[in-house]
Amino acid sequence: MGGGRGESLSRGIDAVRPRYGARNASTLRPDGLRRPSHGALMQYKYVVLTNTTIGTFMALLDSNIVLISLPTIIRDLPGTTTIEGIWIILGYVLVTASLLLTIGRLADLYGRVRLYNLGFAIFTIGSGLCSLAPNGTSLVLFRLVQGIGAGLLFANSAAILTDAFPVSERGRALGLNQVAGTAGALIGLVAGGVLTALLGWQSIFWINVPFGVFATIWAYARLKELGARPGREKLDPAGNLLFAGGLSLALLGVTLGAITGWAPLYLVLLLAGVACLFAFVPVERAVPSPMMDLALFRNKVFSAGVLSNLLASTSRGAVGLVLVFYFQGALGLDALTAGLLLIPFSLAFVSVGPLSGYLSDKYGPRLFTTGGLLVSGVSYLWFAVLPYQVPYTTLVLPMILAGIGGGLFIAPNVASIMNSVPVVRRGVAAGMSATLFNVGFLVSLGLAFAIMASRMPLPVMQAIFAGLPIPQGQVEIGSFMDAFHQIFVAIAGISLFGAIPAAVRRNPVIEHASSDVKA
Repeated sequence: MGGGRGESLSRGIDAVRPRYGARNASTLRPDGLRRPSHGALMQYKYVVLTNTTIGTFMALLDSNIVLISLPTIIRDLPGTTTIEGIWIILGYVLVTASLLLTIGRLADLYGRVRLYNLGFAIFTIGSGLCSLAPNGTSLVLFRLVQGIGAGLLFANSAAILTDAFPVSERGRALGLNQVAGTAGALIGLVAGGVLTALLGWQSIFWINVPFGVFATIWAYARLKELGARPGREKLDPAGNLLFAGGLSLALLGVTLGAITGWAPLYLVLLLAGVACLFAFVPVERAVPSPMMDLALFRNKVFSAGVLSNLLASTSRGAVGLVLVFYFQGALGLDALTAGLLLIPFSLAFVSVGPLSGYLSDKYGPRLFTTGGLLVSGVSYLWFAVLPYQVPYTTLVLPMILAGIGGGLFIAPNVASIMNSVPVVRRGVAAGMSATLFNVGFLVSLGLAFAIMASRMPLPVMQAIFAGLPIPQGQVEIGSFMDAFHQIFVAIAGISLFGAIPAAVRRNPVIEHASSDVKA
């Protein structure tokens, strides 16, 4: 296996090397394989970091930019229903979460860079189509196209970065990449309102096109495959169908049930999805080339990382949405103002994220991942005891604390996961990690919707989620705050529990294929 890895590396670097001139020419190792020059690697890794950061930024920008613009979209597109408006948001996340694991498997078989480049192209095309949508149904479909592109970007960014950076620098690189994503989500909340007000709702989509075209051309021209391929392994169609179908059915059942009421059809969808996911495990154990490499869970560092990642996203996923519900439902603020008031949460994350990645490269991930989940849990408990009427300055403090907790956790945890697996499994490992993160995010939303639906009139919850005016006389502050407090108690418990697997992981990082970046 080592020879195949070296040959793949040599081909990748040879393709990159001529762009940097003769003084960066490679040398020969004793085994006859080419040794990439230090200068070529130094320059190439920053090309990788910049391009993947743009991809992550754009993908997460579009996960939030629609939220603030939704009222205008529903009003301007003839016949658009509230449910269609909801799925303009949820469809993007759902298709991304459903495909991440499949994409990770395909990346290991056919090349991470190849699929990443394709993702940029699909995302750009989907953005252009969204800006031309004539009605709500077509916009939902075009958002699914966008989601496919976003999934290709998400699933491969971390693996491409891991291939390009030495182990001593990966935490910092992954931290910057994650911070870019959070910055995209932050800017999306504000940019959606500003662009819609100045240029119309179509501008939130077509603004992606020139940046996407540039980044797509740049990615195809400069990014090269450095990771090894796993040989003659095949696809896993049964696993693909069970996982994507099961996840889609379960999430459809949960989200529609929580938003519109638990009709029998939605319960059937949920149960069918759960049954498919249960069947997925024995199928993966039986096939020779599974899409989910269950053997990776025998790696304690990997298992601890993905489990804490799942629990962290489950606890954090609904925080922004619940706070928007509070600002709009309890305080009666408009959606744009609610988005602006969330800026301290994201700014705290953006400020801490790169630093925690840098420090975890020096001291290991355990302190930062465990501390981040504990800090987040404390911030959620703080929210859980806040009364209805408090000054905004009082709300800012737990928001900042929650942002710090998330910033401490994410970059060290991603670096720990990617460093714990062999180079030929980085694509599927990144796909598994990203999938569980998105599943946790959607479970968090479903949990929040379920608690709110038990406390609030259904028309109120639908109106708040869609950014529509709240029906007069239907907001009962006491019941709303009960739901608010219950949600934060639940997610605080999940965050604190997630600190357990984060704390038991080993700190030493094992570099399985250091030659991929330093040979």
